[in-house]
Amino acid sequence: MTARALEVIGERWSLLIVRDLLLGPRRFTDLQRSLSDITPTRLTSRLRRLEEAGILDREVGERGREVWYRLTDAGFALGPTIDALTLWGIEHAREQPAEDEPVNAESAMIGTKVWLARFGPPPRDGPTWVWRFPDGDHFALRAEDGRWELTRGDYEGAAVAVHATRRAWASFLTSPRETRRLPNEEIGLEGSKAQVSRFTKAFAGEPTV
Repeated sequence: MTARALEVIGERWSLLIVRDLLLGPRRFTDLQRSLSDITPTRLTSRLRRLEEAGILDREVGERGREVWYRLTDAGFALGPTIDALTLWGIEHAREQPAEDEPVNAESAMIGTKVWLARFGPPPRDGPTWVWRFPDGDHFALRAEDGRWELTRGDYEGAAVAVHATRRAWASFLTSPRETRRLPNEEIGLEGSKAQVSRFTKAFAGEPTV
């Protein structure tokens, strides 16, 4: 069974496509932008293979030309696998992004979620934190029902807003905990003193209350 599963999803691009669809439906152009190294031909091939395997569905949008891709239940069931691989990469294949290396926003934010799930238990009162990257990608992370929920998009009234480039945040996340400093020259935090303190403690691996 393991070999059969790997035949379907045990390939870099297939898993990365699933990763980028975990936060909701995406168009072909959205996926091509986030998976910057993939060619249109290869992306088309991988999407077709994942559709044939029942991992994703394609839907034609209201305009008639836009095609949206969304995960099926089988696709969402791969979420814990993506989370585990992401956490392993942060902890054991630690390497900060190179200067010329594109940084995927979904990857950085899924990494943020799984790191907090492992080292920063959600506070009881469920604050929402937002990341506002300058290229227009916004993400919200909320503590809810004892776990962290990640969504794509902004959130008004967040307890803390993070202002940073994707590269700066990914570099911070993959740095040793003992060297982390927030805020810093590349990462700004917006919020009350108490909320910012709670945020920084969470990413230092200290318990939140």
